Amino acid sequence: MKKYFLFLGFFFFVSMHLSAQEWTVPADEAGKLSPFAFSDSTRQAGGVLYNTNCKSCHGDPGKNNVVKLVPLPPDPASDQMQKNSDGAIHYKLTNGRGLMPSFKNTLTMTDTWKIISFIRSFNEKYVQEVAKKTDLGTSFQNVKILLTFNKETNQVKVMPTYSKDNKQQIVVGAEIKLFVKRYFGNLMIDGVKNTDNQGVAYFDFPKNLPGDSLGIVHLLAKPTDETAFGEAKADTSLSIGVATYRPPLNEPRALWNVVSKAPIWLLLTYSLTVLAVWGLIFYILLELRRIFKSGVN
Repeated sequence: MKKYFLFLGFFFFVSMHLSAQEWTVPADEAGKLSPFAFSDSTRQAGGVLYNTNCKSCHGDPGKNNVVKLVPLPPDPASDQMQKNSDGAIHYKLTNGRGLMPSFKNTLTMTDTWKIISFIRSFNEKYVQEVAKKTDLGTSFQNVKILLTFNKETNQVKVMPTYSKDNKQQIVVGAEIKLFVKRYFGNLMIDGVKNTDNQGVAYFDFPKNLPGDSLGIVHLLAKPTDETAFGEAKADTSLSIGVATYRPPLNEPRALWNVVSKAPIWLLLTYSLTVLAVWGLIFYILLELRRIFKSGVN
């Protein structure tokens, strides 16, 4: 038993030590800059995104009401947060670590920079440096993304194009991600793919992926390079999943349901417990009455 507690203590110590280690950000990531200038509109939009995705742990900026985790999540207005470069904050938001979740499949690059814009509004000494504009040759205009499904190969075909000289041109070598939207975040399908010489990226779609009652799944395809492609994306629903009936929470018997739909075992346990408690109280009263009569006699 003593060895068991020593092992737990050692494990806890190591976990605390690893959690407290400095979060090292690669130099190229730390040097990244926002592709747009921060403004009142970006700060306002960033505040909304912060409240939705970050406030539950990091609290209200400047109020020091963070959640008591190990390690403590920094207050956005604190020196601990503000000493990070813009790129470092972007990296940490995107990749996550430990209890800090990754938002790379939840937030767009633009949304991430908007949150950083909001965070920087609590630093009076902050002076923004904006990334240089990309060359026209790698900045695509009027991007469109075609998304189709081939039943024979069970593949999703994604084809981004852009407008040049009033014609839609293909994009070779573009990194594309494909997601299936879920209640909590997005599920990435088949990793990151690059468009081939025909400007097409193919994704193998899982044959057993559940959809709704009709097998419909909500697909989202987008390039990884938002600096070049902006926020272009394909957002569509296709009947390519496994038809799955998901009963509403109030339909089956469950712990969170109303009394009439509570589990039978729970109703029996509750009823027997109440009867046992009242039976014990009644027995104690009878014993007190008997003792009282014995004393009187």
